Amino acid sequence: MDKTRKIIHIDMDAFYASVEERDHPEYRGKALIIGGDPNKRGVVSTCSYEARKFGVHSAMPTKQAYKLCPHGIFIHGNMEHYREVSSQIREIFYRYTDLVEPMSLDEAYLDVTENKKGIKSAMKIALEIQHAIYHELGLTASAGVSYNKFIAKIASDFKKPAGMTVVLPEDAEVFLEGLPVTKFHGVGKVTAEKLHRLGIHSGADLKAWNEWDLIRELNKQGYRLYRAVRGLSDSRVNPHRERKSVSKETTFANNIFDEREMQDMLLLFSQKIESSLERIGKHGKTVVLKLRYSDFSTVTRRISLMEYTRDAHVIYDAGVSLLRDVYNGEESVRLVGLTVTNLKPLHFENLKLEGF
Repeated sequence: MDKTRKIIHIDMDAFYASVEERDHPEYRGKALIIGGDPNKRGVVSTCSYEARKFGVHSAMPTKQAYKLCPHGIFIHGNMEHYREVSSQIREIFYRYTDLVEPMSLDEAYLDVTENKKGIKSAMKIALEIQHAIYHELGLTASAGVSYNKFIAKIASDFKKPAGMTVVLPEDAEVFLEGLPVTKFHGVGKVTAEKLHRLGIHSGADLKAWNEWDLIRELNKQGYRLYRAVRGLSDSRVNPHRERKSVSKETTFANNIFDEREMQDMLLLFSQKIESSLERIGKHGKTVVLKLRYSDFSTVTRRISLMEYTRDAHVIYDAGVSLLRDVYNGEESVRLVGLTVTNLKPLHFENLKLEGF
């Protein structure tokens, strides 16, 4: 386990909403909700911190968001503009290192162990990046600094907005022991419930379990958590990560029967998948729907498209078609997911074979 690496995780603060507030001063300090008209079907993409105070969050139906925050400002947003701003942010990253692994438009890992400016302190680099993003682009970002990606990502969420948390190797285990298990990435609602039933509420509780008992109770998740709470991770920052699929899924706070609510979620997923496919320069030909029912049984259905695509509307239509085929309306659903796979680079379609 290499603890000499210096990893930064940068996470933009309420990115889409912050861009809108920067460009439209009249939105500043108000409850801004990006997701479209609350009188029509749709879901929240993101919202300002002022809106979050009223319980609004991403993936929530806009109608529900309106009930919680009727005075909020609802807008559709501009994904093309957000992608442009995201590119400007990445240009700041590349001033320091080429080892940049974007995870979405608003977050990325940087390995600055060896960096272009010869700065020994990763904390100083993170601070310079935060200052550059603020002074050049008028936006704020939070940063996590540590020796591996897992801890750096947790740390970036520790002091939002515009905060920084540094976790040194010698402090990592104490830091992780003090966290609620729900802060460990990969621990969703279902896993958290199971951990709580086992009496595991904190990192310290988790660390008290031996590896084999965790594996027995949680299978491969147990192995991952056993290592995670000890700060053990060898995952490298990979600027050329090969994506074989792009997927989005969510577990509902309460099991649902409403097919229209599931369709709203598929629309949000389709939009996010389109953004991810554009970011990695790929398109796909297979759409996969995943449903998990209240009894935890899971079904998946897939469809192969006539042509490769990254268009959100095409992906959404395929997802809805699969949903109508598989869901009978008689069982409650706890999780819905959408995946686009069978990917290939976009530039393949533009290649011309000469000499044949």
